[in-house]
Amino acid sequence: MSTSERLIESTRELLWERGYVGTSPKAILERAGAGQGSMYHHFKGKPDLALAAIRRTAGEMRTTAGEVFDGPGTPYERIAAYLTRERDVLRGCPVGRLTMDPDVVASAELRAPVDETIAWVKDRLAALVEEGKAQGQFAAGLDSAEIAATIVATVQGGYVLARASGSPAAFDAAVRGLLALLAPHS
Repeated sequence: MSTSERLIESTRELLWERGYVGTSPKAILERAGAGQGSMYHHFKGKPDLALAAIRRTAGEMRTTAGEVFDGPGTPYERIAAYLTRERDVLRGCPVGRLTMDPDVVASAELRAPVDETIAWVKDRLAALVEEGKAQGQFAAGLDSAEIAATIVATVQGGYVLARASGSPAAFDAAVRGLLALLAPHS
């Protein structure tokens, strides 16, 4: 792995663990096993490196979610697959956690990939709800954008509840509850 790749990957992990303020250039360099001048050789500074890391994390999240959204099954089954896919629940969402970071939120540039990814997930979920409505799987009167927002809120809130309790059980309970509400009725 090249030095720039090690710097990006180290920054991604540190942002997830510590947030933007807690991710110092020194910590990045130590984690990457890189020399002091390496960051500034490859990046303009911490904000530039953080942006590369956030973009990479957001891109990976879209790829992973997209595979589930485009996967086999009915719209309900694909939404269920998204909600129940393997996650490190106690670590939280690497993208969602950035919304709680005041330095990321205050920077339009750092916030953009976060906002774009959340909007993308909601749009994809809304499209699945519309597909399910067209197939008669979901009630015709459902507002697909509102259901998509509810799904995202359940996932993000589930992470918060799991982290607060120290157990993934809270996340799992939220997912089961939402799936029960969304379950097609025959």
